[in-house]
Amino acid sequence: MPDLFWANLLMLGFAYELFTLVDIEDGNTFSERVRAWFRVHARPGRAAFAVTWTSVAVWFLLHNF
Repeated sequence: MPDLFWANLLMLGFAYELFTLVDIEDGNTFSERVRAWFRVHARPGRAAFAVTWTSVAVWFLLHNF
């Protein structure tokens, strides 16, 4: 059952991203939204994004061992 949930979530995200790539409106893809949320064009935003991304990556590596 969990595999079905994650597969559906992944497919839903993929479908949304595909739709936004075809759409001509700027700023609606997931990567563009993440950049806006973290304000990566400013130094503190880049630092917050780097810390968050590194933390998730370390957690993922440790979680799978």
